[in-house]
Amino acid sequence: MRFCRLFYRAAGSPHPLTPSPKRRGDTGYAQVENRSAPLSSGEGVRRYVWLFTLLFIAHAATAQTALFLDPAQPINARVNDLISKLSIEEKADQMMYSSKAIERLNIPAYNWWNEALHGVGRAGAATVFPQAIGLGATFDDDLARRVATAISDEARASYNAAVAKGYRQQYSGLTFWTPNINIFRDPRWGRGQETYGEDPTLTGRMGVAFVQGLQGDDPRHLKVAACAKHFAVHSGPERLRHVFNAEPTPQDLWETYLPAFHQLVDAKVEAVMCAYNRTNGEPCCGNQYLLHDVLRQQWGFRGHIVSDCWALVDFYEGHKVVKTPAEAAALALDRGVNLNCGSVYPSLPEAVKKGLTTEARMDSSLAILLRTKFKLGLLDPQGGSPYDKLGPEVINSAANRALAREAAQKSIVLLKNNGVLPLRNDLSKYFVCGPNAANLDALLGNYYGVNPEMKTILEGIVGGVQPGSQVQYRQGAMLDRPNANTIDWVSSSSRVSDATFVVLGITGLLEGEEGESIASPTFGDRLDYNLPKNQIDFLRKLRENNTKPIIAIITGGSPMNLAEVHELCDAVVLAWYPGEEGGNAVADVVFGKVSPSGKLPITFPKSLDQLPAYEDYHMAGRTYRYMSAAPLYPFGYGLSYAKFTYPAVKLAGSKIAKNKPVEVTATVTNSGKVEGEEVVQLYLTHPPVKGAQTPLFALKNFKRVKLAPGASTTVKFTLTPEMLALVSAQGKLVAATGPVTVWVGGSLPGARSVALGASPAASALLTIK
Repeated sequence: MRFCRLFYRAAGSPHPLTPSPKRRGDTGYAQVENRSAPLSSGEGVRRYVWLFTLLFIAHAATAQTALFLDPAQPINARVNDLISKLSIEEKADQMMYSSKAIERLNIPAYNWWNEALHGVGRAGAATVFPQAIGLGATFDDDLARRVATAISDEARASYNAAVAKGYRQQYSGLTFWTPNINIFRDPRWGRGQETYGEDPTLTGRMGVAFVQGLQGDDPRHLKVAACAKHFAVHSGPERLRHVFNAEPTPQDLWETYLPAFHQLVDAKVEAVMCAYNRTNGEPCCGNQYLLHDVLRQQWGFRGHIVSDCWALVDFYEGHKVVKTPAEAAALALDRGVNLNCGSVYPSLPEAVKKGLTTEARMDSSLAILLRTKFKLGLLDPQGGSPYDKLGPEVINSAANRALAREAAQKSIVLLKNNGVLPLRNDLSKYFVCGPNAANLDALLGNYYGVNPEMKTILEGIVGGVQPGSQVQYRQGAMLDRPNANTIDWVSSSSRVSDATFVVLGITGLLEGEEGESIASPTFGDRLDYNLPKNQIDFLRKLRENNTKPIIAIITGGSPMNLAEVHELCDAVVLAWYPGEEGGNAVADVVFGKVSPSGKLPITFPKSLDQLPAYEDYHMAGRTYRYMSAAPLYPFGYGLSYAKFTYPAVKLAGSKIAKNKPVEVTATVTNSGKVEGEEVVQLYLTHPPVKGAQTPLFALKNFKRVKLAPGASTTVKFTLTPEMLALVSAQGKLVAATGPVTVWVGGSLPGARSVALGASPAASALLTIK
């Protein structure tokens, strides 16, 4: 209004709404007599053009010098200043994942939806690291931090390049909805591949390291914003997630489902994503207990909460807790959701008008969200962030490719070896076959990036063989269906080769998110635990009358029934979805360039008959902590070409007072003939209590060590009172008393690990008074 009045005054014309002296009955806005001398038409046009130009310059200068655009100002002051300049409709739009530009304030458009689960996803060329479940199999949080640091370097470089071209689109931003720290409680869940496995301790450690690598260590600037998802108690079934009610007990909630989230909040993760499903009756994105009582009040979370995409629509279409979008918007806002991925928050102005919520509550919620924008420097001038200098040269750099190869090497789990591995790489003839040998999908998993130099397993093996040796390849079998042509040219080739690599398993076509796995009749979940029958039939043919070594290389992101594969093959190598350097990493392992060191981050049951129903969220009978039946492959298991033994474990004191820590010291020896890395794992076993749910084992710490042949080292752990404590049926932490068995070994303690070739774990008894 002020600019308009100046314009009309200078032009010699009255403002059409200039107040006149009020008379009774006047509105206060009336036409005022024009006492200025008339202007010629040409002079008037020139004056109008001149004045419009001045006003535009003045308006632009005012916007540019607004307090909220000044990086020197405190963030809270900038946030408050910006909110004061927004209409209620603009506020609602700024709380949408795809917020539009506000040109009058020099605010660019921004899309909050970006992915970086194992590399910058869906945004063009990027380094593709092993899928999250493979990274979990490394049991290496330092590696996870380095991987995430490389990812955030590439994310910033990609963002800088996109913005320089004026591109501000989905998947090209700085707010990444990763990591997924849900507990992989059931192997049927198609999205379990996105997690770090079934254990809260492992998940928390790996998740914290990943967040730290993504967000950086600058005290004033976020490198990128990480997001802990999906809060909370979310792990299938995929098809039911929009209507499903997960009902964990208080003990399971606080012992299994919440600890990793708590650790990431303590690590200052910038965002938390609420899940689609209901938990104990309330939608997770409208859950008073989870979002307010636990996340905000108990844990003191100060970052923003984002809804999973279109989860707020589920309020009225799935869960039926409200009837309209306006009611859904009000419920989510009042329960603490700051950012809506979906279509509901444009209804916030309507919700305010109807008295369902208030604009003041919108302001408070938007303020939390805008803090993230300012910490990222999204409204700062170019050069204001220390990360603005990162350029395209870091994307898929030689250093990042080497890191991807290291991560893939360390993720590979050797499940069986009758002595055939490592193979010489100069034999006369090698044969490679199987549906996933040359399959790019077998490297990727889901939420992946793309890369112009992906190394399939076939390519890796070919590259690892010495000149003069032959490598022949035929696919031989389809992924999930019998061959239409039944003529077999593969089995005979295998029989005349010195060694056969058969690459089996599954891909994202068969497991993944609800709408992504296009070959899955169960919407990405794996309700059939077996490998596709045609693959087993193919393997049987290969083995028939074949005395030469057969090495199975298995791809996939979840447990599967490998019992017959184990029996028919001389060695079984689990490669997961190993990323762009997966083929090279597999070759490095099978030809002995490195010794395998991955460990299973999830139990492989023998069959689904060993598990409770998929929809049952009680932990009884699930995972290594509560499954009493002998599995096919236990948690923490993985063989090596080295031979690690555990002569002894010692406690600083065999008796301690309640609520006191104790130091644990273990000796690890490599009694083998090659160098190798071992994941030293510490477990506790409390005596069972009648009527109580007590874990059979519980992982409390782990550490990677590298040992030369014949070398030994001492590994020290500290057991804190929190580690020693148990969670009661009411979900409360209770100090431990009585005897506690402390185990240190290279796999889950127990007969099954030893039967598969792992060394026995060492143990000591700790008495807590």
